[in-house]
Amino acid sequence: MKRTLVVFSILTISMLACQVTGLTPLAARTPMPASQVQTSPPVVVDAANPVPEEGSLSELYQHVLPGVVAILTDTGLGSGFVFDNEGHVVTNNHVVEGAGVVEVDFSSGFKAHGTVIGTDPDADIAVIKVDAPAEQIHPLAIGDSNILLVGQSVVAIGNPFGLDGTMTLGIISGLGRTQAAHAAPDGGGRFSTADIIQTDAAINPGNSGGPLFNLNGEVVGVNQSIRTNNVDQTTGNAVNSGVGFSISINLVKRVVPGLIRDGKYEYPYLGISSRELSLAEIESLGLNTYTGAFVADVVPNGPADKAGIQAGVDVITGIDGIQVTSFDQMLSYLVTNKSPGDTVVLTVLRDGQPVDITVTLDTRP
Repeated sequence: MKRTLVVFSILTISMLACQVTGLTPLAARTPMPASQVQTSPPVVVDAANPVPEEGSLSELYQHVLPGVVAILTDTGLGSGFVFDNEGHVVTNNHVVEGAGVVEVDFSSGFKAHGTVIGTDPDADIAVIKVDAPAEQIHPLAIGDSNILLVGQSVVAIGNPFGLDGTMTLGIISGLGRTQAAHAAPDGGGRFSTADIIQTDAAINPGNSGGPLFNLNGEVVGVNQSIRTNNVDQTTGNAVNSGVGFSISINLVKRVVPGLIRDGKYEYPYLGISSRELSLAEIESLGLNTYTGAFVADVVPNGPADKAGIQAGVDVITGIDGIQVTSFDQMLSYLVTNKSPGDTVVLTVLRDGQPVDITVTLDTRP
């Protein structure tokens, strides 16, 4: 079985980033035959009420379950969901990477072979085409991850440890997270994947690629990895620690049509790196702001360099009129709103004064 470390690779900007210790993909290494497990989905909650209510959560489960699938390969198992009426299924790239055979199992019991038609290792997203009767194809409602709030209740449904149709409840623990991406720039460092949702809904090996729902039954994320220092010594599988990560559905909505159409997706590229400044550095640089994205480095002849962005001097405090409080937030905006060739207006703080600079984005190298 493969032992990959997920690198949320969804990036759009060159960034010197460190890989997060303990970040583990959720494709289970040892498939468990469905005949050996019995599932009993737990009760979850009503969208209008934070207190769990058995009837409403059970109704949500019954409504969305036909669109959730289990994915079995010759290298492991994972989860996925039906994206459209044409039989396109979304999952994680690391679930199907290197697989010679892909099987898609529906909650009805129907099984079909799947063909991988597009992959994006950076976003860790893959699209599988399934030839199935129309009555088996139940596309799930797609939500808007831009309106999620920390503390909002969410549920995950997937195939942890081969326990198909397992449903768990949690909250949004954080928004706009970034991780080291799959791709790396030629000059060293790493690109970053952005707009990642953090949740404490229990997700485990086998949940990879499965949907994260709001309580209206809309998909708001694709479950991808967990951060943990605990590994089962018998199976080699990671043990849930309450810190899980999902790819935002708004990013998925941009990536998947490209994968269906072209088999790949291209990201916008700004060509800067950033790091958080300490209070002492802020004071020594004479900055009059504690938020924003400090420009630590500018890629020579990249889009930012051509536009006149200055490393070690500029702090980006706005993009297209939206306040920038951190580099992570700016990355999230770029990956979910912009494409190569688009322009952005960066507001930078230079010598204590705001300056607007227009940058034409390139394609990430």
